[in-house]
Amino acid sequence: MIGATIPHMLGGAAGILLIAGLWTPIAGTLVTLIELWSLFSQAGDPWIPILLGTLGAAQAMLGPGAWSVDARLFGWKRIDPPDRKS
Repeated sequence: MIGATIPHMLGGAAGILLIAGLWTPIAGTLVTLIELWSLFSQAGDPWIPILLGTLGAAQAMLGPGAWSVDARLFGWKRIDPPDRKS
């Protein structure tokens, strides 16, 4: 019973961190790992863990948004490509 509760608690905590925009790459990776565990350990519809795991991985790779706590603490990273000289 406790073993099944721990991943759900970690998933809830990671979701709260993602909503707040705090520790975005870590929380996105945690969501991805929890959903992969859920996909392979529980029977039922596999599409919900696949969708949530994909969204967590995308959020981990994209990083925080402009209004997130991470952006306020560490600055919002923006990549500006150099101008092309013809």
